Parts: sequence; C-alpha cells; structure tokens
Amino acid sequence: MIMPPFRAVISIRFLSLLAVTTALMVTTKAQTPGPAPSPAQITPAPAAANPADVATMDSTIAALYDVISGPAGKRNWDRFRSLFAPGARLIANGVRPTGEVASRVMTVEDYAQRNGPFFEKNGFFEQEAARHTDEFGNIAQVFSTYESRHAKDDAKPFQRGINSIQLMNDGKRWWVVTIFWQGEDEKNPLPDKYLKRPTDVIN
Repeated sequence: MIMPPFRAVISIRFLSLLAVTTALMVTTKAQTPGPAPSPAQITPAPAAANPADVATMDSTIAALYDVISGPAGKRNWDRFRSLFAPGARLIANGVRPTGEVASRVMTVEDYAQRNGPFFEKNGFFEQEAARHTDEFGNIAQVFSTYESRHAKDDAKPFQRGINSIQLMNDGKRWWVVTIFWQGEDEKNPLPDKYLKRPTDVIN
C-alpha cells in the first residue's frame, strides 16, 4: 500500500500501496521492521488515526488503498502516516532491465516524498482484488492482490500484483508494520489462488 501508488516494472503501492516508486531501482539494506524504532532511529510519531480506519484488519487495509487512490491532486498524507507503526517500512521489489532482482526500502516519509509529486499530476486508483490472510496472536500476514488504474472507471487495470502486508494489533488498534510488493509480469503471472477472495477472510 499500497501503494501505493504507481508501478512500472514493479508497482507503486499500498499500501501500493506503485509504479513510480520503482522507476529507478536501488538495492538498499533493509532494517528489521517493527512496531517501535530502535534508539538510534529518529522517526516522527505517526499522526492520530481515525478510529474507524484502524478498528479492524479489513478497515485498515481498505484505508491503505483508499488514501493513495484518487484523481490527480494531493493525497492526505497525515491519514497515510496514521496507518503505520513507528519504524514501518515500504519495500518495492522488481526486476531491472538487466534481469537483476532488486528491492528499494522506504520509510513512510520516503514514500510520501517520492510519490507525492506523481499523484499531484496523475490520477491513480488502486483496489484490492483478492486476499489471503494468516493470523497468529497479535500479528497477521496478508497477501493482498491489487489492481491499479489511471481512472476509477477504466475497464482494465494497467498493473496487477501482490502487496505483502504485515500488521500488528496492540490491543487497541491495527498497525501496518511492513508492505512488500511486486508487480505481475510475463515471467510471474498471478496464480489462481491469489485471484480468488476466500470466504473466511479474518477481520
């Protein structure tokens, strides 16, 4: 979520979510994501969340897609920030023209700064098409299949892929801890199991 937002060889996103994020892939050493930053990190406190956005896993993921989607214009980045745990990471994964697989690791602020200008000039709509969820205790892993469109009523998405979303519930609300995504391509088509929404989605 993601996200969010724009995708080229790899998608932008959610969460998205997206294509612009992955235009120039640079391998970055990832820090271990977690609900709280290490003492050496200086991470801004997240904005206060709308309780309705983070009450359930479903509402949190829905808010993640919604906040990056819309016609050309500014996005509500405070709402975006409010969905993420301190120290959260967004990781775009894709294939360079040379065939090398690489990832770009971003903080929440990195994502907003990199993709904000794109959203201001371009319409971008991303929605969840299917979901596979595994949950244990206070943690959850969601494989969220996304579809990205330039306009809300476009018949066909220009990009599909998987947002791998890790979440944590602290007993009061849900937090997005990591979003790790990759776009579909000719060598990696989405399998059927990630195109069907199960009836037993965990809330």
